Amino acid sequence: MKTKVPTAHRFDSHDPDIIHDFLTNAYGIEMTLRAAGSYRFRHHRVDAGHFWLETVEHSTRLEIEVGRVGALVIGQVVSGQIDRTCARVSGRFGPGDVFLAAAPGLPYSVRWLPGKVRLCVLNLSVLTKVTGGAPPDRVGTIQFIGLAPASPALAQLWRNTTSYVNHVVLGNPYAYQQPLVIANAARMLAASALAVFPNTTAGWPTTTDRRDATNATLRRATAFIDEYADRDIEAADIAAAAQVSLRALQLAFRRHLDTTPMTHLRRVRLDRAHRDLLQADPRQETVSAIAFRWGFLSHSRFTARYHAIYGFPPSRTLHA
Repeated sequence: MKTKVPTAHRFDSHDPDIIHDFLTNAYGIEMTLRAAGSYRFRHHRVDAGHFWLETVEHSTRLEIEVGRVGALVIGQVVSGQIDRTCARVSGRFGPGDVFLAAAPGLPYSVRWLPGKVRLCVLNLSVLTKVTGGAPPDRVGTIQFIGLAPASPALAQLWRNTTSYVNHVVLGNPYAYQQPLVIANAARMLAASALAVFPNTTAGWPTTTDRRDATNATLRRATAFIDEYADRDIEAADIAAAAQVSLRALQLAFRRHLDTTPMTHLRRVRLDRAHRDLLQADPRQETVSAIAFRWGFLSHSRFTARYHAIYGFPPSRTLHA
């Protein structure tokens, strides 16, 4: 998954024609807007390649018809009220509410009172990567069978995840300039979206998956991880290298190592960070820079994990 350094874009206008042209170009889809008189429209986007985090606000009542959406658009109302209809499923959302704008590939309509909303726009390829693509025993892509969070607790999970990515990752230039950090943030958002909104990705290992969950599979997978730990690899890449399905890969790690492929990958990256700390010049390197290089999003969590494994903080290793 290619990554890019996040870039910020701002738009602010009172002109309805300019606002319409901006929105159709910004999202690459056809839409119509009807406004109750003149209004101001403001849009702020941080573009991280495979995901965008946006803040959108306006000052009137808008009615918007949106064409087929080729991404997953998740909203969180900050102020005002939104009435959304997609595939004859309607919902009304107020401050704090989390919702899907639409199921991917379907048009939708919105009636939006003056206010502000935060949006996360996720490239569908990230969702496919997280799930390993369509399982061999199921035809088609991921389908969302609900446009609202499965529970209030899961809605809070989404709010916490986007807040973390926005402040801890995108708010730190040392973090967001590291490709592994941005790639991990995209996967975190995708995994949270799949956990929060009902969808068709759940399933049990097949007989073939259980048969393929062997030591040989584990050896191929761990060899691939050891060689490419510095690259933006995912569970689906590891499964492909091991020549098995994603479920078989997960079962092999659980059966033989009592862990998951991505947890094992993070441990390997932690060991590589430990090696870099041992070799680094403390006058030129920092713990945070080395942690970010190996894809660890949070300095405090990296320090806690490092201390749990090695028995002392990474700063001691760097300054030894």
